[in-house]
Amino acid sequence: MFRRSRVAIAVVTLVVGLAAPAAADQRPAALDPPTPARFVANLDLECFRTSEYTPPPLPAPIVLSHLNPVLADQPRWEIGRLGPRTQLCSPVAKNEVIPPKDVLEFVRYVDLSCYRVDGPRLQVPLVLSHLNPVLADLPRREVVMMAPETLCLPVLKNSAQPPAEVLELVRYLDLVCYSETPQVPMGRKLLLTQLNPELAVIPPTTVLVQENRQLCVPVRKNDQQIPERVLEIVRWVDLETYAIAAPDLRQIQLRLRHINPLLVELPPESATLLARETLAVPVAKNGKFPPG
Repeated sequence: MFRRSRVAIAVVTLVVGLAAPAAADQRPAALDPPTPARFVANLDLECFRTSEYTPPPLPAPIVLSHLNPVLADQPRWEIGRLGPRTQLCSPVAKNEVIPPKDVLEFVRYVDLSCYRVDGPRLQVPLVLSHLNPVLADLPRREVVMMAPETLCLPVLKNSAQPPAEVLELVRYLDLVCYSETPQVPMGRKLLLTQLNPELAVIPPTTVLVQENRQLCVPVRKNDQQIPERVLEIVRWVDLETYAIAAPDLRQIQLRLRHINPLLVELPPESATLLARETLAVPVAKNGKFPPG
């Protein structure tokens, strides 16, 4: 009797010992972030007009500083408040060219909620080059970067919870969008497909891309410490926005949560998507291209 018990215990111990490594092998492998070039080139955002909302007062002013090397010598400036929300921007693919799977795991969670801000007028002349393969045939263009209009902050929609490695990257993606001139229509039709799971209810939609509106560039808030491998990616995220003509949108209700460590105490926001407004596409400035 006792011998049988000892044998049974030994068998159970052996099975558990074998099962433990198997269970460990089934854990999701850690995601390696893509190179700056691959991440930025595949980052297209469709921006929607939302229901009206103004965030509560900030606990303290925020100092913004430029991250991209081309603008690194521009002075820091302070914002005392966030103005009304203007748009919510969500990732899309153009003409059914879906980002590679390892890149898609990251860009699909880039959701930006944009708010009106003020700041110093720059009037910086720049030469822009398109990075996404679908628009790579467009010529380089000269523009002048003017005054800041909006600050776009990283959020999550509804109950979305990206993997830890993805969250580490997207939570530090803060963009200031500047007016730019001259404004020239692109005049190209594109098929946009939503990449974020929360907007999968929106079918692929053809839009007409019209004139350029803004240049959105990466910034740091205060002296926030950004992990080095994250900084090497987000500092290259330059997006040029274009007005789009698109079919009417069925209104979609969302709940937004701020994820940048400096602003996680802001309350969740209700947002209703009302209309498609702009398309933000990746560009490089003055021939300075993302590495990798």
